Amino acid sequence: MELIAGYTALQIGVALGAALVAAFIRGLAGFGLAILIVPVLALALTPVEAVLVTNFVALFLGLLELQMMRQHAERSALTIGLLVLLTTAPGLILLAATPPDLARLLIAMVALSAFGAVLFPVRPETVPGPVATGAVGVTSGLLTGFAGMPGPPVVPYYVGRAIPRQVAKASMVTIFTVAAFAGLAAGLAIGVLEWRLLGLALLLFPTVLLGNWLGSLAFGRVSDAVWRGFTGIVLAAAAIAALVKLLQ
Repeated sequence: MELIAGYTALQIGVALGAALVAAFIRGLAGFGLAILIVPVLALALTPVEAVLVTNFVALFLGLLELQMMRQHAERSALTIGLLVLLTTAPGLILLAATPPDLARLLIAMVALSAFGAVLFPVRPETVPGPVATGAVGVTSGLLTGFAGMPGPPVVPYYVGRAIPRQVAKASMVTIFTVAAFAGLAAGLAIGVLEWRLLGLALLLFPTVLLGNWLGSLAFGRVSDAVWRGFTGIVLAAAAIAALVKLLQ
């Protein structure tokens, strides 16, 4: 039986469950929406659909958090965001040309890589140089297009430095909002953006908004040390889930 936007009850149920959990973690950690939701959605939808639906939802959330971004985001987020805009389309073109089973495998590997990247010791507060910042922007854009996951290079860039969690979260959210816009624009440009995906995203958004709000409440009640520990747990969980999927 097909329901709203041409999706079945099972597909919508899977999407709602994944959206609630991922949005709570995103509200608390500042990331995790795409890392957690895209692999789950890709089990019920095609990889391209999973990426684009997640981009819609991430953009909606970001537009509601513009004030937080303006107040706390680091200037480097603008540089990385610009590079994401320039490099997302090639990643999406590659995804559209990749067989779905292979794309699911590669997306799971991307989620796995995010955990390994934050195992390094916390670095000083100093902003990395232009080469490192540029590399983060380019790889984040490519991963936005291919996997809907700008986070794997971005999260270690901010969480791995001794900066306040408000600055890290606002900077990551800024980049992820730009990445969501870039992903949708690229999808429209290459002809893979179907407007029924907007219907599914709108269906998911109230659940995502609730989860993100609950996570944001928790964010304001934890210390920097607890927050950094939680981000590690989130990435570890995503890595384990990806590894289990690879071994099946």
